[in-house]
Amino acid sequence: MPPTIPGIRRELALGYDEALARVPEVLATEGFGVLTEIDVTATLAKKLGVAFRRYKILGACNPTLAHKALGIALEIGVMLPCNLIVYERDGGGATVVAIDPAETMASRDPQLAELAAEVRQRLVRVIERI
Repeated sequence: MPPTIPGIRRELALGYDEALARVPEVLATEGFGVLTEIDVTATLAKKLGVAFRRYKILGACNPTLAHKALGIALEIGVMLPCNLIVYERDGGGATVVAIDPAETMASRDPQLAELAAEVRQRLVRVIERI
C-alpha cells in the first residue's frame, strides 16, 4: 500500500469531470478561489512522454485568510495557496484531497495555529460538500 500523505480526503462516486467541475463551486462557498490549475496528466505526457491517470492540482486561496496569515508570518507564502488534488481512481470515481493546514501551517505561534484551524475547518466543509 502506498504511503498516505496527510490531508483531508474523500473518495467520490462522482466521475472525474463532475468532481473537478464541483470543486471551484464548493470552494467559493467558503471564500476560496482557484488561482492555479496544473494538469499533471498533460504535463507528464508532454515532458516525459508517459501516460498517467487524469490528475489535477488546484491552488486555492481565501484572500482574507491569506492576508491574515501573511500578517502573522510573512514567509508563510511558501505554503500558499492551499493545494487540492482531484484524480481519477482505477475502476472509476474520483478522489479529492486538500492539504491539511494544521499539518503544514501550524507552528508554535498560537495565532498561526488558530488560523490554520479555521482554514482546516473550511476545507473540511468543502471536501464534505463535493
